Amino acid sequence: MTDFETRAKEAKQASFAMAVLPTDVKNKALLAIADALAANKEAIFAANAEDMKNAKETDLPMPLQKRLLFDEHKLSDVTCGLKGLTELPDPVGRELMKTEMDDDLVLTRVSCPIGVLGIIFESRPDALVQIASLALKSGNSCCLKGGSEAVNSNRVLFEVIEKASVEAGLPKGWIVLMETRNDVAEMLLLDKYIDLIIPRGSNAFVQYIMQHSSIPVMGHADGVCHLYINEKADREMALKLAVDSKTQYVAVCNACETILVDESIAGEFLPDLAKALSDKNVELHGCEKTKAILPDVLPVEEWHHEYLDYKVSIKIVSGMEEAIAHINQYGSGHTDAIVTTDAQTADEFLNRVDSGNVFWNCSTRFSDGLRYGFGAEVGISTSKLHARGPVGLDGLVTYKYKIRGNGNLVADYSNGTRNFTHKHIL
Repeated sequence: MTDFETRAKEAKQASFAMAVLPTDVKNKALLAIADALAANKEAIFAANAEDMKNAKETDLPMPLQKRLLFDEHKLSDVTCGLKGLTELPDPVGRELMKTEMDDDLVLTRVSCPIGVLGIIFESRPDALVQIASLALKSGNSCCLKGGSEAVNSNRVLFEVIEKASVEAGLPKGWIVLMETRNDVAEMLLLDKYIDLIIPRGSNAFVQYIMQHSSIPVMGHADGVCHLYINEKADREMALKLAVDSKTQYVAVCNACETILVDESIAGEFLPDLAKALSDKNVELHGCEKTKAILPDVLPVEEWHHEYLDYKVSIKIVSGMEEAIAHINQYGSGHTDAIVTTDAQTADEFLNRVDSGNVFWNCSTRFSDGLRYGFGAEVGISTSKLHARGPVGLDGLVTYKYKIRGNGNLVADYSNGTRNFTHKHIL
């Protein structure tokens, strides 16, 4: 048995203890981790400085360097997130359904942890803390693999989290750090120990994971998000939402990558949009109709494209029908928004766009587990089974059925001696 397989087996064993941890023990561990991160911040910052140095020497793109940085601000964010999680209800052990099958035979559906999560995420050290804390609160063990750019930061963060949580009462082995591609390749084969894989990255990466493992995969593919400016949009609002959706933080999956504009307002609106975005150093790409109004825009090579940079595509559409058709064809099912003053138009857009997150008159950047009140997220799922959209605590539990009886026999119900009541209680 390899070293990683041994650790995965230990994580599986630990998951049985994690599943029945009292809420107060989990909350105590979360607070202990927050305190330990603050107490070890100098070691964390030193490790991150080494990662940042390597990133600069290897010319890692600037948006990715921004994600890699773990400073006082990021530390404050993650510690606040840990404390915030303690205030959220425990997602484990909730009665989701209760049915009286007979007067002495009661069926309940109860939430329970998934087991062992294998999570692969990008070069963002704060993501390791957020993901580990969500796994902890939801009673799951976890095997974590961050980006190679953050190897030093992730190693120190893992060590701090592991030590603090075990000392606070969690079972040893509940958290595992993967550091090599071989670890990931091996994990894909360990269906005996790993219950769910959550890969965060490009659509091609997610597809690769799905094709090379029999373990269920919760796909977090690329974020090709759209902002549709309807002809009845408040123009000033539309400009502010376009700037926020695109530039508030460009290197994230919920940043807007394509702006659709109704042709009836394009002539007046596009010059203002171009100025607002150019003032934020956004490079504009556009369709032929856009180029007729904005001669300096660059061509669009591919509509299904995630820039993760100060770049955006602009397309003029004939109306909402074309906007919805474009989004459903070229989007990634992540997050899409409409700007309009017409409620009926907005409702139609929200109902017909086939995405996990659909918004009216607000920035695409709201698509986030922390902003939704989920206590951060392990990712944003673009699949439709089990969990969709930001995956927080509720997305990391499944359920089991429990029946409490009194010597009941199926034979009695088959021969008519007894009859089911099937009375809905909850």
